[in-house]
Amino acid sequence: MPSASETLHHRRYIYGLLMAGLGSVLFSGKAILIKLAFSYGANAETLIALRMLIALPLFWGIFWWHSRKQFMSPLTWRDQVKIFFLGFMGYFLSSYLDFLGLQYISVGLERIVLYLTPTIVLLISYFVLNKSISRLQWYALAVGYLGVIAVFIQDASSTGTLAVLGMLLVFASACSYAIYMIGSGEMVKRVGSVRLVVYASSASALLSVIQILIYEPSAVFTQVQQIYWLSLLNASLCTVIPMLLIMIAINRIGSPLVAQAGILGPVSTLFMGWLVLSEPITWIQIIGMSLVMGAMWLLVRNDGTSKQKESSSTKPLDLEGSDPLN
Repeated sequence: MPSASETLHHRRYIYGLLMAGLGSVLFSGKAILIKLAFSYGANAETLIALRMLIALPLFWGIFWWHSRKQFMSPLTWRDQVKIFFLGFMGYFLSSYLDFLGLQYISVGLERIVLYLTPTIVLLISYFVLNKSISRLQWYALAVGYLGVIAVFIQDASSTGTLAVLGMLLVFASACSYAIYMIGSGEMVKRVGSVRLVVYASSASALLSVIQILIYEPSAVFTQVQQIYWLSLLNASLCTVIPMLLIMIAINRIGSPLVAQAGILGPVSTLFMGWLVLSEPITWIQIIGMSLVMGAMWLLVRNDGTSKQKESSSTKPLDLEGSDPLN
């Protein structure tokens, strides 16, 4: 009969997995809500501004609650500049490019391309930071991108050349977020994950407001009622709540298992797109999605193993990242 401590540990493990899986599914619902908002005539600039403005007080509420229990040292001006840059790359630019790309491709292809972000981190780290890549990781990269090509062919058959533009925009979004992932690794250790997320999202909200003021100042106040409801759901149910769930899950079961639970994201997006948006599901999509998810699983598993067997000559590459707003 298991002891009380073993039972508690097992319960924390199960709850951690459920939180990670639910967080991944909720994050993936963002694309569905954006597609629905586009059908009501909203544009990407308005949607990102509404999303960040609604999410901002929720983030600061979490920060206030967290800061009551933990002392936080003041940030240097260099840290503030770095966090602002990370907010621009990881939360503003990445989200904006993603929203633009969703106008031209299916939600299934969008989520699969974003799911390639660890491979982009891997390539940037290899070519820019001189990190080593194992043979298994190279194989995983090849398999992952073959899967994306398969799903892209399916999209291109229905939307034509616009699918190329959409995929390039979403891939650029993934590249922007990959830069954030690399840059945030050191900052998380120094300032803490909660403070980094809140400050970076605040920078993103500021940039979103500046953008909409330049683009169309009245757009935030002149949308139909459905846009505001969809933006509220996007900011809360598909942004703040899943981010909180994933942070708690990382604390309970660790980043590698949380990253593996993220495999539910592309699957749920594909089926939500079919159920809500009537996007077709084909065998080509399923095969391509399976290739991508299998490749990402190999990368995350290999990265977790390398951390346990860290050599003195080469630091292992961190593929797990932080809490995405994508």
